[in-house]
Amino acid sequence: MRKRVALPVLAACALVLGPAAASRAQLLPGGLPSLPSRLPVVSDVVDGAQDLTTRTVEGARDLAGLDRLRALLRANPRTLEPDDQGRPAVRGELLAVSPSPQAVERALAKGFTVLRRERQGDLGIELVTLAPPRGTDARQAVRDLRALDPDGDYDFNHIYAGAGMAVAVGAAGAAGSAKPPGNGVRVGLVDGGVDVGHPDFKGVVIEQRGFAKGAPKVGAHGTATAALMAARDYGAAGPGARLLAADVYGAGRTGGSASAIVGALAWMSAAKVPVVNVSLVGPDNGALRAAVKALVGQGVLVAAAVGNDGPAAPPLYPASYPGVIAVTGVDRRGRVLPEAGANPQVAFAAPGAEVKAAAPGGRTANLRGTSFAAPVVAGRLARLAAAPDPVRARAAVQALGRDAADLGAPGPDKTFGAGRIDAGR
Repeated sequence: MRKRVALPVLAACALVLGPAAASRAQLLPGGLPSLPSRLPVVSDVVDGAQDLTTRTVEGARDLAGLDRLRALLRANPRTLEPDDQGRPAVRGELLAVSPSPQAVERALAKGFTVLRRERQGDLGIELVTLAPPRGTDARQAVRDLRALDPDGDYDFNHIYAGAGMAVAVGAAGAAGSAKPPGNGVRVGLVDGGVDVGHPDFKGVVIEQRGFAKGAPKVGAHGTATAALMAARDYGAAGPGARLLAADVYGAGRTGGSASAIVGALAWMSAAKVPVVNVSLVGPDNGALRAAVKALVGQGVLVAAAVGNDGPAAPPLYPASYPGVIAVTGVDRRGRVLPEAGANPQVAFAAPGAEVKAAAPGGRTANLRGTSFAAPVVAGRLARLAAAPDPVRARAAVQALGRDAADLGAPGPDKTFGAGRIDAGR
């Protein structure tokens, strides 16, 4: 049975963003050292490439987030510090979104230092990274900046994490000999690095750029999400797809930062990519919110994973921003993953358990998590939206909704959205 896409579901995917919800969520960054095994985390480990992910299935309903975050911060005191709710952020970096010259002058007069000024191209924003005065931690510094400029947009440089785990299960495969013709489908990925030499990407055009120290650096999470969108034989975008892959993690311990993600989204905007997948989760952030709002306003479809912190957890971002296509994960029996986050604007569900896709080194990985559901939806949307355009984007969401397999109670619902989407290959 196919679902009819009701107006409330389409409203959740509307291409106009309103005010974002309060900043609240838990997160884990990728590319950082392993945490103690007693904590409810797992690692994506494939041939030495490591990305931290969210909790195990057994710990899905045990939020225990404070313990994880405290451990993470204790392990990286030189590079990370807590925000006002204990969530990791890059130490000594504060983000100002398009501050006025007068606001910058007031900040400088109070002892702040400008570390970077970056005009984010077609997004129409300038991101200014500030360092706090000597002896001032980030929490106090953000309060001071907001007091100096109450109308400004100041925030921490938060860290974001992948929402899934990959476990290598197969030996390296041989490269295929056939090169399928390009189908003209273009799709973007904001994640970790991609193993572009994997046999599964034979015939796929991949342009990869780094937005963090040491990037691009091959990672398990980025390789898997890229394959689910664009792999030759099973990628949802179809054979011969063209993938723009932004590595926001690299090799540094501050990978997955809000500033790196904003830079990646600016690249997607300049390249006129019609669909972008972001299988990363974290808190509401002023800079990320502004970038997503601008991108969605251009008619770009942003698909994002709802996260794996369980239905009782606070909303995670960017999936919870208005206009973003929030995607949840289901198992082979069509049941929502117990660890999947609840999100009032879930648009679609896709396979998130017992999924297989490419892993670094020519290998295959078993995958679990909402991270691996979102790229399936992104790939399918890319086949329906040739270029950024609000009208075409809305039509693409409606068309995909008509092709969704009904799950749960008849009709669209808050758990499954319009229903399950498969790769359609």
